[in-house]
Amino acid sequence: MSMNVLLVDDSAVMRKVLTRALRQAGLDVGDILEAGDGLEALSVLESSSGVDLVLSDWNMPNMNGVDFVAQARGKGYDMPIVMVTTESGDDRVAQANEAGANGFIHKPFTPERLAEALGQFVPA
Repeated sequence: MSMNVLLVDDSAVMRKVLTRALRQAGLDVGDILEAGDGLEALSVLESSSGVDLVLSDWNMPNMNGVDFVAQARGKGYDMPIVMVTTESGDDRVAQANEAGANGFIHKPFTPERLAEALGQFVPA
């Protein structure tokens, strides 16, 4: 069964890169929804019929990725949310985990690395 994925990143180019990487990785992805920041992502979640996985950047205008994760969890959304970011360091990973993120992928990444990181969330 294919999964609907929400890509949250203020860079349209990065959203295209993620879309291509998901497809190249051979993951069973259905609809790919997009949002340019955390506020837009919350709106997409509220208006969509179902999102199975979220990939979110950290640094975005209006609402950053960690605040988005915390708010999504506060609204009861329980799908896996994976941070895809240039942020690094144990403190950043801990901060994302405390907000409710399920994983962390560092940019830049390869389709293989993306597939490996998402394997536990996406059916083969």
